[in-house]
Amino acid sequence: MTNIAMIEAARQRIGDQARRTPLLSSPFLDEIAGRKIFLKAECLQRTGSFKFRGGWSAVSALEPEIRSRGVIAFSSGNHAQGVAHAAALHGVPSVIIMPADAPKIKIDNTRAFGADVVLFDRAKDDRDALGARLASERQLTLIKPFDEPQVIAGQGTVGLEIGEQAGELGITKADVLIPCGGGGLTSGIALALEAKAPGLTARPCEPEDFDDTTRSLKSGQIERNARLAGSLCDAIITPQPGNITFPIMKALCGEGIVVSEEEALKAMVLAFTRLKIVLEPGGSVALAAALFHGNAVSGDQVIAVGSGGNVEPEIMREALSRYA
Repeated sequence: MTNIAMIEAARQRIGDQARRTPLLSSPFLDEIAGRKIFLKAECLQRTGSFKFRGGWSAVSALEPEIRSRGVIAFSSGNHAQGVAHAAALHGVPSVIIMPADAPKIKIDNTRAFGADVVLFDRAKDDRDALGARLASERQLTLIKPFDEPQVIAGQGTVGLEIGEQAGELGITKADVLIPCGGGGLTSGIALALEAKAPGLTARPCEPEDFDDTTRSLKSGQIERNARLAGSLCDAIITPQPGNITFPIMKALCGEGIVVSEEEALKAMVLAFTRLKIVLEPGGSVALAAALFHGNAVSGDQVIAVGSGGNVEPEIMREALSRYA
């Protein structure tokens, strides 16, 4: 099970490979929210998402002989790029199994990072069987997207930075809103905050109709989503919370916050026009929660994580035409 020692060790292994992303703010956003908002801009991370941290942590933790054979991962995009880039920087091969309907920009970027991308049909193909066959044939090590202790440890380095940056700003008590899919980022941040900044509370944020973590925290047991696709917030759509991540979130997180797709797109546009950064829809749900669900947030200050910025150009154009 991931703990603070593993997160700190992951930070040491990552070193300067990952960027220390900034906390950004804007008086325009503060006015909308009715409180001070700080955005942790992980969209500025290598590969455009926090996923590079977990990818590097997991690849670097492997024994050299095992790592040299290569790694394999399943992903619709951001985990794919994080693992592919981490593998390339270590000089080892990677195979990434991606759904054929994943955003083209994410497929292209994953290939550009040197991965052998294998596409599958979500409706017809058995992804797990395909992955098991390739892993066996090539002696590859599977790196899971969120339910993997070393991946969680890598994502937890975001929480270490948030705790330090909040301390530099004199913030000792605040909600930390986090885009949540399977819970790797949320659980990693929650563990880091518990140890280093206990006045900060991790809060998962999700899109409507894909709020499995929010419902799971309410019921006290893992709940599944009724559908597995069909949201612009594709980066954070998973069937259910992880078996490793959920107990951590249950123990350490506050209640979840659910936002609409429209709110996510509006937040994406506001991040672009006011903070001058690019978020993807899934990466903007925490900012949307801070801006448009203030009654669910406590305190005069809130920290939101902008988890990724790998948005398709046509989606950004459409959002800007509607909300800019």
